[in-house]
Amino acid sequence: MELYTPDQTDRDILTLLQKDARLTYKELAAMLHLSKSPIQERVKRLERLGFISSVVALIDPNKFENCMISYLQVQLTNHSVNAFRLFQQEVSKLDEVLECYHTTGGFDFMLKVVARNMIAYNDFLINKFGRLDNIGTLNSSLVITQAKRETALPV
Repeated sequence: MELYTPDQTDRDILTLLQKDARLTYKELAAMLHLSKSPIQERVKRLERLGFISSVVALIDPNKFENCMISYLQVQLTNHSVNAFRLFQQEVSKLDEVLECYHTTGGFDFMLKVVARNMIAYNDFLINKFGRLDNIGTLNSSLVITQAKRETALPV
């Protein structure tokens, strides 16, 4: 794989695209005082090198009447490398799990989980998540309000 360190122009492109991925090459070029062709080449290189992994539409969960978000901390009973790998593979198959992080501290993983309501969340915990092997201690935190939601990385 090609080693590449983004320069300031690449960082500016990434910053702008994180705020609005619908910007055209022409708009990016105008904002960065460059011509369209080098901007297009830079964006394609950033995509090819994996700096841009996907372009998505972010949906506001508050627009949905039935959308409950929780953070689920998980401690496994077996801490072998294979057990961790298997857990990550299995949890990645669950539609309700939006994010999964291997963490430090008292728990091994933190999951961001979405459900329609408390009944659906309970069903997820018992009938889907609860069927996974190696689950020890769980701690759920339900989101009441959201003070900040940012997806853009500072580049």
